[in-house]
Amino acid sequence: MPYPKLEQMMQELIAAPSVSSVSSAWDQSNQKVIELLETWCARAGFSTEVLEIPDKPGKYNLIASSGDGNDGLVLSGHTDTVPYDEGRWSQNPFQLTERDNRWYGLGTADMKGFFAVVLEAIRSIKLDDLQNPLILLATADEESSMDGARALVQKQRRLGAHAVIGEPTGLKPIRMHKSISMEVIRITGQSGHSSNPALGKNAMEGMHQVMDEIMRWREELQQRYTNPLFAVPQPTLNLGYIHGGDNPNRICGHCEMHFDIRALPGMPLDDLRAELDRRLGKRLIDSGLQIQRAPLFHDVPAMETPAAAAIVKTAEQLTGYTAEAVAFATEGPFLNQLGMQTVILGPGNIDQAHQPDEYISLEQIQPAIQLVRDLVARFCLKPS
Repeated sequence: MPYPKLEQMMQELIAAPSVSSVSSAWDQSNQKVIELLETWCARAGFSTEVLEIPDKPGKYNLIASSGDGNDGLVLSGHTDTVPYDEGRWSQNPFQLTERDNRWYGLGTADMKGFFAVVLEAIRSIKLDDLQNPLILLATADEESSMDGARALVQKQRRLGAHAVIGEPTGLKPIRMHKSISMEVIRITGQSGHSSNPALGKNAMEGMHQVMDEIMRWREELQQRYTNPLFAVPQPTLNLGYIHGGDNPNRICGHCEMHFDIRALPGMPLDDLRAELDRRLGKRLIDSGLQIQRAPLFHDVPAMETPAAAAIVKTAEQLTGYTAEAVAFATEGPFLNQLGMQTVILGPGNIDQAHQPDEYISLEQIQPAIQLVRDLVARFCLKPS
């Protein structure tokens, strides 16, 4: 029995909610999406394997493969979406809607639509003709924890030699992106009556010193590190949240701040955290305040696939664009940790990701289908 046509695949994928979120109120299973993809891949002639994510009930990865060996091509994407802004969509986010030569729906660009494109592309390919393996990879929770990709790394699951992640890049290849880490700093002091500062130790004043030290450090980092391939060529550090105290007439006994770091390739996040800890410890050494820094989530490493890698060169030849660098994070570094060389390349625009009325332009669908066919022909139908 054949699998559905392109538009029907898009309709069914968009109609299957699979929001992932660090908030339990929003978080959902991706099981329905995995079941759809497994069924279609099996009908296409692939061997399929569904892997439950450890300690994440209702979350699954799918590996669909055809052919044997370790030199194959992996076409990869994530099955989850971000939460949506109820009331701000012009149509049902879970119903594929065509308007203005676009397909609207949650996940059309980021990035359920890529799976429909891939399956449509390989419809005309005889899997018996493969000389190197072709693997379709569908992961869980990229938008929240990246636990799907992390689970593959923990298992050291060998998949292939070359990988394409179909994130929305406007069909332009990306070979490099920054890392991201989110951190919390908590300062504990001693509350007391504000009429006599000697009665306490003001945690908010301590946080003022911490913020000053962090901004000095940020300036030094931006002087030490630069990469002109990025639109923002320096590492960035954003102070995003702060809260402390409870009343104007009480000395602040506790203050908390959250920030993120987006570092360039070649800047290990563990080294940066150790450097910051030393600086802040020295700054507050005689304050009598207690300081604690902790990660808010597991960070995502920077990705850098060599410019000379076969997948990069091929992607550049097929698209006519030189591979670029971006600030947003992907599952690319995790696939590279599994021995692959990865590019980020797919239809749609990242500006549409995480927005109300997310869409993918119909003008990019057929070029994306042809690009997938060309990649399969280059890496799987001919000796590499």
